[in-house]
Amino acid sequence: MRTAENWPVAANMLSFGSTTADGIPNVDAPAESWRAQLQQVADLGFAHVDPTDAWLSIGELSDTRFGELLLVLKDVGLAVPSVSTTRRSVVDARHGDDYLRLGHTIIDRAPELGAEVVSFGFMQALKPAQERALWFWLAEGHHDDVADRDTYDLAVCRVRELADHARDVGVQVSLEMYEDTYLGTPDLAVRFVQDVDRDNVGLNPDLGNLVRLHRPIEDIPTMFEKVLPLTNFWHIKNYTRDEDPTTGSYATHPTPLVQGVVNYRAVLRRALDLGFEGVFVCEHYGSDSLGVAAINREYIRDVLRGAGR
Repeated sequence: MRTAENWPVAANMLSFGSTTADGIPNVDAPAESWRAQLQQVADLGFAHVDPTDAWLSIGELSDTRFGELLLVLKDVGLAVPSVSTTRRSVVDARHGDDYLRLGHTIIDRAPELGAEVVSFGFMQALKPAQERALWFWLAEGHHDDVADRDTYDLAVCRVRELADHARDVGVQVSLEMYEDTYLGTPDLAVRFVQDVDRDNVGLNPDLGNLVRLHRPIEDIPTMFEKVLPLTNFWHIKNYTRDEDPTTGSYATHPTPLVQGVVNYRAVLRRALDLGFEGVFVCEHYGSDSLGVAAINREYIRDVLRGAGR
């Protein structure tokens, strides 16, 4: 059984972006650039990191460059318990076939990294209005058409394909909840996992993606109660949230776990009661995202200790 001290609580690399300071894509950057960024993670006390493809697309690295990454990770002392994919839907109308291929490559490489889980989702590339917004979630993004049965069935089929491959190499698949996708509400997400029907597939209950929206949302504890039984991995973050019923206005803002509208002390204890043993990945947007992730790591460990882990 995992304990508060050894539980994998990883940093996400989103805050570094997908290019170097001079605009070189990270997939083409020298290994020393990766090292400099990963060293910042290690310097904040992290022992684990999730090398999301929004930072470095592992599936696009040559074997030689992937070997360089393994050496850098070893040198800085960071383990990789999970790999997350971002905005690479396997049913993207233009790039879905390529994203499926990259997903298989990531699954093949997950055991070499030491990763136990790969996270996929159906979010797609930001639209121009989202790129211009202060926070991208304030503008309308991609919507999956849940009434389009053919595309839905293709999504289920492709996730099954990834899951069967992952099972063969001893890896789990997790599906990230995200607004307006096939995983855009707890009910939709539960239905999708049930339709996939693979024992190594679970949910990544990143409900921060829903809490931050400037629109009505379902009761937060109720949402978690629906998805926690299927949770096998967790992008964890929090937001403040205010609603003014007289004007219909909303205000949300990223915040450390302990300060937001989600009571993670209660939610984490509930997850443990239901048998959760998966990897946590700390996410945050704005300000010193990596510094907040380090604060969140210690909060999670404190909650785990308080729950007797």
